[in-house]
Amino acid sequence: MLTITQDLYDRIVAHAEADAPDEACGVVAGPEGSDRPERFVPMLNAARSPTFYEFDSMEQLRLDKEMRQRGEEQVVIYHSHTATEAYPSRTDISLAQEPGAHYVLVSLAEEFQFRSFRIVDGVVTEEPVQVVDSYV
Repeated sequence: MLTITQDLYDRIVAHAEADAPDEACGVVAGPEGSDRPERFVPMLNAARSPTFYEFDSMEQLRLDKEMRQRGEEQVVIYHSHTATEAYPSRTDISLAQEPGAHYVLVSLAEEFQFRSFRIVDGVVTEEPVQVVDSYV
C-alpha cells in the first residue's frame, strides 16, 4: 500500500494539470528504507510529449547525487497520462528500474484517476493508495 500525505497528492495532481497536454513526471524522495514519500521533486519531461515521458538525464544525475547525500531514495516515481487510463503502458513497464518504488500514474482523461503500482521484473501489481493528513 502507498501511504501519501494530502499535500504530496495535491502537488502531484497540480503538476500533472500544469504540464498538460504533455505528460508530467517526477519523484517523491524519502529516507532510505522508510517507504515514506516526503520530498516532492517535479522533473522536466525531456520528451515534451503527450504520450511519453523521459527524465532529463542531467536533472536525473543531479537528483541521484542529491538523494545519496541526503540518505534518500525514490519512494514514488510518478507521471501522468493525458488521454488514457492510469495504467502502466508497455513502455512504462520496460523502463521501470526501481523494484522498491511506487509507480504512481495520474490520468487526466475523461475520468480522473490516481493509481499506484509496483513493477518488478515486468510484472505490474496495483496497490491501494491511502491519503493521510500527516504521517504522525
